[in-house]
Amino acid sequence: MRLEQLQAFLAVAETGSFQQAARKCGVTQSTISRQVQALEADLGLPLFHRTAQAKLTLGGERFFPHARKICQEWDNATQELADLLAGKQPELCVAAIHSVCAYTLPPVLQKFGQNYPEVQLRVTSLGSDRALKVLKDGLVDIAIVMNNRFLTASPDLVVDVLYNEPLEILMAGDHPLTQYEAVPWKELGRYPQVLFKDGYGMQRLVQEQFERRGMKLQTALELNTLDAFRGVVRQGEMIALLPKSALIEALSDPSLAIRSIETDKDKLGEPALTRQVVLVTSRDRLQIPPIRRFYELVHELVPANFNQLPGKKQSTPTQPVQVA
Repeated sequence: MRLEQLQAFLAVAETGSFQQAARKCGVTQSTISRQVQALEADLGLPLFHRTAQAKLTLGGERFFPHARKICQEWDNATQELADLLAGKQPELCVAAIHSVCAYTLPPVLQKFGQNYPEVQLRVTSLGSDRALKVLKDGLVDIAIVMNNRFLTASPDLVVDVLYNEPLEILMAGDHPLTQYEAVPWKELGRYPQVLFKDGYGMQRLVQEQFERRGMKLQTALELNTLDAFRGVVRQGEMIALLPKSALIEALSDPSLAIRSIETDKDKLGEPALTRQVVLVTSRDRLQIPPIRRFYELVHELVPANFNQLPGKKQSTPTQPVQVA
């Protein structure tokens, strides 16, 4: 059974004439006759009384509402896909890590809203692992996350690097480690640390770095908001290793201090520790105009916005001292 056979059947039923049905469908009368005959052969019974006027048989009357429903569903489906390709989608869903949502994504949202005012933007702040999962599950269209090659290694995904950013140390303004301009790794192991919760790429990155150096990581707390990190760290000796873009609010807070991590001797001139932020979507989604436009805007604006973020305030270098 083919769609054009159903359409020929409906045309004859609605006009009462094979000749008029042929005109309605833009084909010859013989074509309409062959299509109806083939449909009757598939169904195993006649659909029309072939008299001066084509009249439905009992079988034709029972079949008619089903054929009309099938064709209507087909029309609805093709129209929906045509609207999608024309950029007429009701919403676009994005999952991004906290720092991206707070500091580098807003100009993209504003520009996209000007380009596609009829598309409802839905942005969710999630950890990297969770964001990639909801992308794979089809719950969001685009994810902006810390790279995890184990979760993005799929031929169906498009993964583009946006920027690399250094990690620095957030501590209380009177913390003993403020005596260092660049804190040695061995000193980091002396103090309890605040980490992002499980499912955040930052937790995994920090743990891997300590394991690589054969050091014990003293995990004191696991949190998932930057406000909570600042609130906890300013209270005592706990420290947190956080990316540059997560430290913007701390720059102007006199109760907090930021220090870099001492660079390994074999990597002089490079940041001691960085994370890579990537843009991820699926190949099929890039064929949809609004999603493709959002993807282009992220490439255009997010790296530029990141490069304009304020850096760590420069302080007068002090002679490092051994902390007991």
